[in-house]
Amino acid sequence: MTPSPHDPADVDAIFRNHGLRVTSQRRRVLAAIGRLQHTTPDQLSREVDGDGGDALPLSTIYRNLDTLTELGVVAATRLTEGAPTYHLDQHATHLHLVCNGCGAITEAPLAVADELAEAVYDRDGFVADLRHLPVHGWCARCAPGRTEIPDQGGTDQHDHTHQHRA
Repeated sequence: MTPSPHDPADVDAIFRNHGLRVTSQRRRVLAAIGRLQHTTPDQLSREVDGDGGDALPLSTIYRNLDTLTELGVVAATRLTEGAPTYHLDQHATHLHLVCNGCGAITEAPLAVADELAEAVYDRDGFVADLRHLPVHGWCARCAPGRTEIPDQGGTDQHDHTHQHRA
């Protein structure tokens, strides 16, 4: 049976299967992400520094985040213009609703995006991974007075293929 990043008991096996040691630093970083649920590297550093162990340099936090992300234990998303927000991969079960007015961030069930994922697949054959997708707009408090939904691009059918370099 393959170890799962969704089972905290299997995280040690995931490290070992990739030839990595399970260090106290990795355990502390992972535990802090679990406590915070969504965290930036700076927030994570403060949480780890407050857990009773030795302070960890921010560079160590970043290295651990990179490793945990590569292993599929942790995932990142950009909710704002700032640093990415990290979370346990098992927590990637919702969308983030980011208010353009007040900056509030709330969650919506991933199921509300099912029709979007189906439409993208039907149109382009693209299998969308919408876990932890940030959706920008206006919260109920900031939306009053807004009478129109911003232009979503209309029904223009031209090709939006972009070339990316490796």
